[in-house]
Amino acid sequence: MDRRIFLATGSALAIALSVGGSPVTAADFKGKTITMVIPFGVGGGADVWGRFNASLLQKHLPGQPVVIVRNAPGAGSVSGANLFAATAKPDGLTILGTSGSTQFPYLLGESRVRFDYRDWIPVLAASTGGVAYISAKLGAKSLKDLGKLKGVKLHYASQGLTSLDLVPLLGFRLLGLDVQHVTGFPGRGEGRMAFERGEMNIDYQTTSAYLRSAAPLVKSGQAVALFSWGVLDKAGNLARDPNFPDLPHFEEAYEIVFGKKPSGTEWEAMRAFLVAGFPGQKLLVLPKGTPPDIVEAYRMAVRNLVKDPEYIAKRDDLIGEYDQLTDEEGEQLYKAATTISPEARNWVRDYLTKNYDVKFPKE
Repeated sequence: MDRRIFLATGSALAIALSVGGSPVTAADFKGKTITMVIPFGVGGGADVWGRFNASLLQKHLPGQPVVIVRNAPGAGSVSGANLFAATAKPDGLTILGTSGSTQFPYLLGESRVRFDYRDWIPVLAASTGGVAYISAKLGAKSLKDLGKLKGVKLHYASQGLTSLDLVPLLGFRLLGLDVQHVTGFPGRGEGRMAFERGEMNIDYQTTSAYLRSAAPLVKSGQAVALFSWGVLDKAGNLARDPNFPDLPHFEEAYEIVFGKKPSGTEWEAMRAFLVAGFPGQKLLVLPKGTPPDIVEAYRMAVRNLVKDPEYIAKRDDLIGEYDQLTDEEGEQLYKAATTISPEARNWVRDYLTKNYDVKFPKE
């Protein structure tokens, strides 16, 4: 995969190049300790992702510094991100790992957010995926049969209306499904168990959990896989998830159901949160004003760590079969995962307020 160096004009994103075109790395972290802030608790997906990358950054940053993970949970990851925005110095010694749960409050314009992704400098962007499925008892054998579900009330176990479960909330609505989102579930694992008990009849699981626990339900005939959320290609378009090449991505699913591509403000809103929640879910950033040589040191470390045999051997089990990107590709994914138009944001806010009584500050 091409790893061209992203050149940002007039900002600290600029990468210093030598006359011969090779990057010049003056930064040296020998004898230093770097803190990676993970605004989530210990043991969750973001924590596992952060610790995996921290151990590899130790090897590949110049000077081989000690990289420690500091968990700073609270307010769904917003507290730790706010703290980073307020206190992190642009010296390369403090970095922040965010997830879709951090991006969503930002995209929604929630009042508790005191950070701006436009102020930060991305050095790594990573994807994850997921698959939506329904109970075979509903009688639909594929996406083409969703018409059979017209008038059928579906039940989905949700972690919260503004959590990552906002993606299935918006997606199921776009597909014309009548779904009751039952909130209060602590995780997707509990949602799957409710599905297996017959309490819920529509669900999705992230890639690793789906392959481990939900795919066997499909194989045994208890569930029917509908679609994956998809990944982004180099042009920024949704593409099929390489882990599920036989399943349509969400945009394809819509076209199968309705015979046309999705469009309009509602689709724009859905796409923004889909990208933030899956193709661009995990982001590693430096503070505003970080010097170009330090930015380049981190990006060079990422280029090297993704080729490290240790990374290759452990990646699939720990973080899934998805590329971690830097340079231009990482920058593009970062922008896609942290950008939404005012119209699309307002549509989501209005929809959640009118239908679920979710309160937002006025613009």
